Amino acid sequence: MKKNNPYTDNKEDSFALPRKNVFLLIIGLGIVALGFILLSGGRSADPDVFNGQALFSFRRMVLSPILICGGFIFEVIAIMRVIKK
Repeated sequence: MKKNNPYTDNKEDSFALPRKNVFLLIIGLGIVALGFILLSGGRSADPDVFNGQALFSFRRMVLSPILICGGFIFEVIAIMRVIKK
């Protein structure tokens, strides 16, 4: 006699995550991308001159790492979130 296992029910028409979780994942990906965009940039007009003020700015040293880490934490929360029905 074959037992019905609810965990092996193959539904090809459903996705592993609910729709709301996927939207949260996309938002988290946008936050991480924004952090990396803020981290980049700052071309110098003269390559022979070191501009430490632009390199060690608040945007690059504080804001963008917080956004990147926060985005990754948001991604984990979006994956682990359980929608109650």
